[in-house]
Amino acid sequence: MNIKFRLTIMSFLQFFVWGAWLITIGTYCLNAKGWTFPQFGAIFSTLALASLFMPALTGIIADKWINAEKLYGILHILYGIALLYVPKVDNPDTFYYIVFGAMICYMPTISLSNSIAYTILKRNNYDVVKVFPPIRVWGTIGFIVAMWVTNLTGSKANANQFIIGAAGAILLGIFSFTLPACPPAKSISKNAGIAEQLGLKAFKLFADYKTALFFIFSMMLGAALQLTNMYGDSFLSGFADQTKYADSFVVKYSTIILSISQMSETLFILTIPFFLRKFGIKTVMLFAMLAWVLRFGLFAYSDPSGTGTILIILSCIVYGMAFDFFNISGSLFIETTTDSRIRSSAQGLFMMMTNGVGAWLGSIASGYVIGKYFVKADGSRDWHGIWIAFAVYSLVVAILFALFFKHKHDPRQLPDNPHGDVEETALEVTTN
Repeated sequence: MNIKFRLTIMSFLQFFVWGAWLITIGTYCLNAKGWTFPQFGAIFSTLALASLFMPALTGIIADKWINAEKLYGILHILYGIALLYVPKVDNPDTFYYIVFGAMICYMPTISLSNSIAYTILKRNNYDVVKVFPPIRVWGTIGFIVAMWVTNLTGSKANANQFIIGAAGAILLGIFSFTLPACPPAKSISKNAGIAEQLGLKAFKLFADYKTALFFIFSMMLGAALQLTNMYGDSFLSGFADQTKYADSFVVKYSTIILSISQMSETLFILTIPFFLRKFGIKTVMLFAMLAWVLRFGLFAYSDPSGTGTILIILSCIVYGMAFDFFNISGSLFIETTTDSRIRSSAQGLFMMMTNGVGAWLGSIASGYVIGKYFVKADGSRDWHGIWIAFAVYSLVVAILFALFFKHKHDPRQLPDNPHGDVEETALEVTTN
């Protein structure tokens, strides 16, 4: 079997096994199980918690002790086993630990899958910059297909979504053992201290005012990056409680509609080179922040009616700009402003601040705030107020960023191909 085709299968399944439940877990926990927003916020925060330490630890293991493809396979099989246990869980506390265990196994596989692909492609003398992006885009397609499968099989409000993910994960785990060997590179010096091994030397960047400010804003926006993944399907499915919308297309196919967001990502990523060279990194990041304001604001005024459905679709289209522009322009800022000796660690720190610290704070804080201020006495949810609150938060972050973050646009600093080297880092973001 052609090696590029095998890596395409790996990329497809890598995100299929996540997309099967990531968008619909809110519908399962909030709508079907009736758990509280703080409880769900804690459950969803496990994605961020696992991102704080597991990628670094598994990176060290793969660099020093075990073949990357074998570690990758073991982690996916364990992830699948954890998901298979979900249907037996009836309380949010136990569910928290099961999902946390699953995320400990899954989150590091995102970077491992990229490392495996790079290693195999380079060994076979392929141009990684040219060959990898078409392979990676199948990961987004896999995520979308999983969302459709979950919706069309009637699984978005029951535990079958986790069974779908588990089946794909175990299949991927077994498949990974057939991939070419990726032995430990032992690229880390034996004399390296724990700080170097974990990439902690990049923390000295906090001593630089502009870079520290960038990381703080990355954390603040990171708090908003997963909010529509957390609550979007629960919001749309919740219209089933209103008689006039109960049988609407939006309610029945909410997950499929939300998959437009992932489709939008694949389109907006193609526009990034133009926007970066025309406006510069800071302005593109500001565009992303304002796009988040639109993403939430459009949701606030949407419903399954004709006009309301158009607003939902527009919100999904805007998501591509909101997600891609921030992550890739942010990684480019690191690429063009940090010392090459700690650049990889700095990129890891950027991801940690957005998808680790920021996402954890966003999950916990949003669950608390919604539970305290936007759940009515009768148990109904004020979704209009929820989305407006998120939009206002994003607008405040955007205004503060525009006022305090100073970065001069210099087209000469940008790589010739913004989808090249920095894409390796940007595409490791938990997507989708």
